[in-house]
Amino acid sequence: MKRVFSTEGVHPYDAITWERRDVVQTNWKTGETVFEQRGVEYPDFWSVNASTIVTTKYFRGAVGSAEREQSLKQLIDRIVKTYAKAGLDHAYFASAADAQIFEEELTWLLVNQYFSFNSPVWFNVGTSSPQQVSACFILSVDDSMDSILNWYKEEGFIFKGGSGAGLNLSRIRSSKELLSSGGTASGPVSFMRGADASAGTIKSGGATRRAAKMVVLDVDHPDIEEFVETKAREEDKIRALRDAGFDMDLGGKDITSVQYQNANNSVRVTDEFMKAVEAGTEFGLRARDTGEVIDTVDARSLFRKISKAAWECADPGLQYDDTINDWHTNPETGRITASNPCSEYMSLDNTACNLASLNLLKFLKDDDTFDTDLFEKAVELIITAMDISVAFGDFPTEAIEKNTRDYRQLGIGYANLGALLMAMGLGYDSEGGRSMAAAITSLMTGTSYKRSAELAKVVGPYAGYARNADAHKRVMRKHRDANNDVKTLNNVDTAVLEAAKKAWDACIDLGETNGYRNAQASVLAPTGTIGFMMDCDTTGIEPDFSLVKFKKLVGGGSMQIVNQTIPRALKNLGYQPEQIEAIVAYIGEHGHVIDAPGLKTEHYEVFDTAMGARALAPMGHVRMMAATQPFLSGAISKTVNLPETATVEEIEDVYMQSWKLGLKATAVYRDNCKVGQPLADGGGKAKKDAADKDAAAAAASDDAAVKVVEKIVYRPTRKRLPKSRVSRTTSFTVGGAEGYMTSGAHEDGQLGEVFLKLGKQGSTLSGVMDAFSIAVSIGLQYGVPLETYVSKFTNLRFEPAGLTDDPDVRMAQSIMDYIFRRLALDYMSFDERSMLGIYSADERQRHLETGSYEPVAEETELESLKAAPVEVLEAKVVEPKVVVEKVGQAHTSAELLEKITGSAVDSPLCMTCGTKMRPAGSCHVCEGCGSTSGCS
Repeated sequence: MKRVFSTEGVHPYDAITWERRDVVQTNWKTGETVFEQRGVEYPDFWSVNASTIVTTKYFRGAVGSAEREQSLKQLIDRIVKTYAKAGLDHAYFASAADAQIFEEELTWLLVNQYFSFNSPVWFNVGTSSPQQVSACFILSVDDSMDSILNWYKEEGFIFKGGSGAGLNLSRIRSSKELLSSGGTASGPVSFMRGADASAGTIKSGGATRRAAKMVVLDVDHPDIEEFVETKAREEDKIRALRDAGFDMDLGGKDITSVQYQNANNSVRVTDEFMKAVEAGTEFGLRARDTGEVIDTVDARSLFRKISKAAWECADPGLQYDDTINDWHTNPETGRITASNPCSEYMSLDNTACNLASLNLLKFLKDDDTFDTDLFEKAVELIITAMDISVAFGDFPTEAIEKNTRDYRQLGIGYANLGALLMAMGLGYDSEGGRSMAAAITSLMTGTSYKRSAELAKVVGPYAGYARNADAHKRVMRKHRDANNDVKTLNNVDTAVLEAAKKAWDACIDLGETNGYRNAQASVLAPTGTIGFMMDCDTTGIEPDFSLVKFKKLVGGGSMQIVNQTIPRALKNLGYQPEQIEAIVAYIGEHGHVIDAPGLKTEHYEVFDTAMGARALAPMGHVRMMAATQPFLSGAISKTVNLPETATVEEIEDVYMQSWKLGLKATAVYRDNCKVGQPLADGGGKAKKDAADKDAAAAAASDDAAVKVVEKIVYRPTRKRLPKSRVSRTTSFTVGGAEGYMTSGAHEDGQLGEVFLKLGKQGSTLSGVMDAFSIAVSIGLQYGVPLETYVSKFTNLRFEPAGLTDDPDVRMAQSIMDYIFRRLALDYMSFDERSMLGIYSADERQRHLETGSYEPVAEETELESLKAAPVEVLEAKVVEPKVVVEKVGQAHTSAELLEKITGSAVDSPLCMTCGTKMRPAGSCHVCEGCGSTSGCS
């Protein structure tokens, strides 16, 4: 072992500053304190969110007891020392000194948030509990009652340990086949009910997190249509029960009365089936015991049913069987038939996979190039640690233990890809973004297998390697060939791809001599909780959720901040400090970049997000997955999000294009397709539908007799100005164009009319401005708030634009932009203006000096008498920094996005703390407490 990150003679803990914090977690809905531990020790650069989540989720020992962990040092030491000792015990290291270097290197990476192991490692390693290190399991079930009941038992033990499991039910005879006794088989769907009830029970009482499971059925199974429609029919039942007054929200007391809600469902499709869909031909359904065709279906009709069910309730997803098994390193042992709950781990039945994820943004250098050397060294160290964990880890069944030790599947991956691409000035849905992502993924997997070959020389190849050697080496060559096919666009991704090429060449050369220590090396997991532990802006392969984030503060407060990578991205794109501050201020106000002052439209794509005004198109997600899939041993945990208006045909296209682009699996989610997604602030279609139903029910309960109903229509009334009123006239110059504005007020000081003089009398411009003035004045007199006009007309961009002669408004995007900023300062209160980011020159100067825009008491009293113009868009800049603003009722980024945009985010509420969760891969994660819907 060689030192790369740590310094000899200086322990990693001694190189950073530590502080004590109080971790208090509250349920935002009830106000109840759900967790409290005071005086916990963390590095000063760890966020409050990270320390809260790690303390509540990963610290061991009863709270208040002497055994309770009190410091991040104790937690990391518990993990790292166990790994180092196991490595020494199993002959991974040449000496105790090498083990010590390994321990300090691993400690440095963890404490500095460069990577994280999956949650079961933090739950279990170094404790008295079984040392379960794997987050992902694949089970098997045969066509016998003993096997089916054993399936229930094995799943229960896996859920109890805080992990998830998946399996394929296609070996179970269909309901169209006979039993040996002469009766008719129940079919796999009937047995899914028992497993679903078991998972729901364990989920309710789980100590670590909720159960997660995947159920797969082959497309040629005779019960495939029943399987496809299972959850869609249950969703219809949920709607009917909700309309009858039952509590059917996620976590509601009546939701347990419906079935199949604890599993993700996937159909395993073949190339034969997909080609039949394209051709519009018949497809045969086969008996499980004999393999003969016992029924036929129209392939397009079945594909339509799959897509329609996904449109209705987001299930089933698709897994592409031939693609999966074409990249399988162990075909001589058996086929890959299933996956874990989030579809990233795909391997042999009765196996397990432990995961770890790198924080990509940590490897972006100051010159905004990717540090390939440091990244490779980190990957080598992490793969070594992950393989050691297979040696000491415990497993829930003997079959899983034997197969996992024989094949040693690992799942290294990454988080923060979306933030990395944005910081580099690359759009997520762009050729540059996909090229960079492909190169990084290729480098990660190539380096992993190279280290696996090096480990094979020291401690031997995996036990199943000999019988699968040719197939394993074939897959390595497929990865290398895919690497050679990547097209680079600039020097940055070219450098990463060249490093990846060298890694693959070395991997194949070493593998010829040594073999490989691991049958599998990489996956892309959702990185929900561990993403927050590393203070990542984005999870897994996901794009940024939104440009404005919710941040918890020491002491229990909260703030709204603009994504910290945005200033760096703008700098990379060539913007000056003054422009950066104006753009960041605009984003802080609006939550998006559309019409941001000075931002070029061709750069909008860099700031596209998963949600919001510039949400990525569904195929943007698919194309990114396709770019990285050839460089992964497993698959990708990701959901393709579609708007509520998406059609069944669009889902069909996503599924079809995913197959053609070589993905191993695809899942979709259409906004508001599920009832069990409670929406914050009463927003969204679900709540509206419920209200409409309630109104209809009330009407139906009245007497059947015809009634005459008086229709009451509320009309606005015009408040005319008095004959004599106070007014002010302002002369202005914008971009060299001169004009005059006269504004008149009511007796209470509210603006009532505006007259604009531009151009010569009788000119087109003069006539248009007269008409515009009359329209605005009438609107004001009919009660349209000035705030509405200001929010709509500020930041409009057209000529003339540029410098003004106003000492407060040094720059204006247009005459309209200037006029309404001027009116805001003249007639709106400080609080109203501050919500729109409009301040006078004195206020902005005060902010530079004191950190606050707030006026002193005397100024507040005189504010209505001042004739000071409006905001400075070309601000004085101390440094590019985020805009912070106090948040009202928002408690997570999802709720904050709803608050800014006025649209609903279709995510469940957290079972623990009541806040709205946000998507993470194929599931959801809570920013408040770190709870997930069952992922890693």
